[in-house]
Amino acid sequence: MVLLPTPADTTRLGAAIARALLSNRQHIETHGFTLGLSGELGSGKTSLVRAILRGLGEMGAVKSPTFAVLEPYVVSSLDFYHFDFYRFKDPAEFDTAGFREMFRPGAMCAIEWPERAAGKLPTIDLAVTLEVSGDGRRARIEAASDIGATCLQHVLTEMPGAGSTMPDTASTPGAGD
Repeated sequence: MVLLPTPADTTRLGAAIARALLSNRQHIETHGFTLGLSGELGSGKTSLVRAILRGLGEMGAVKSPTFAVLEPYVVSSLDFYHFDFYRFKDPAEFDTAGFREMFRPGAMCAIEWPERAAGKLPTIDLAVTLEVSGDGRRARIEAASDIGATCLQHVLTEMPGAGSTMPDTASTPGAGD
């Protein structure tokens, strides 16, 4: 678990994820990258994506895609697609929306509410689950691929104390619960 007692800590986590992504740019160019963001309403998913985008160099407005479902960006010469599947009532809506083609080499896809498209998405390389904890947040970060594990290790090195609260099994989905 990574403790995020203040909004500045969420920004630091987003910046660490951005640096991890940039350090794995070659993999993203050839395979793409998928980030899943889960948590209740108001847990900070959009704030974390905003911090990631800022860390990747996006200086414009970063809007929540709750109503539009998708907000596209180009950062560091890579496509970044920010999805919000909160309004999906059935996972099949992912297929009918035509989003599958966006999960490709050269693209980073950040998905809020990925569980709403369960069974339809490609492998989520890195999954972040955010929880409200008092006035702050807690983040559980798990990897489900080799590139996700590489990014996770990069993030954990940058977040003081995170490594001691998340054992080596953190790279396995469901571990560290």
